[in-house]
Amino acid sequence: MTQDAEITSGDKRSDRTKAAILRAARERFAAQGYERTTIRAVASDAGIDPSMVMRYFGSKAQLFDATLAIDLRLPDLTGVPADEVAQAVVRHFLERWEGDPADDALLVLLRSAVTNEQAAARMHEIFAAQVAPALAAALGPEGAVRRAGLVSAQLLGLGLTRYLLRLPAVTALTPDEIEDGLAPAIQAVLDPS
Repeated sequence: MTQDAEITSGDKRSDRTKAAILRAARERFAAQGYERTTIRAVASDAGIDPSMVMRYFGSKAQLFDATLAIDLRLPDLTGVPADEVAQAVVRHFLERWEGDPADDALLVLLRSAVTNEQAAARMHEIFAAQVAPALAAALGPEGAVRRAGLVSAQLLGLGLTRYLLRLPAVTALTPDEIEDGLAPAIQAVLDPS
């Protein structure tokens, strides 16, 4: 094997190890929050020695920060009719959360933001940088920050009750039932006053 092939092979192994650590950390942080998650538990879940976690991420705080790299992957709402924006947003979040909630960094952030200032600050950044601009692009800048705040409250409430607290009344609903029930409330927030 040539030196270049060895480097490439090492890089791929390194990428796989980092990905395994991040997945294990997201699952732990989502299940237990920041305070109760340990480097040893993350390493055990990833099937590696704890020193490898420290090698790649330096500290628990830096590992936590890496798990909070979140792109909401919001759809382009500019072509969506104004009276259908709420439905599109609710559908997007449901599809995202229903896909693999244990690996969703947004749920890690939601669980941790209540008790961890770093997570709360990241939550502020994400919604200011992603939700408000997406709604402003679709509906105009008038009241975009207010609308984004209220939409975020509703969607985060859904995430909290369905995926973290697992309230039976909410978990029993199908995604279609949630969309049908929640989209009108969000649409009321989005409609011009």
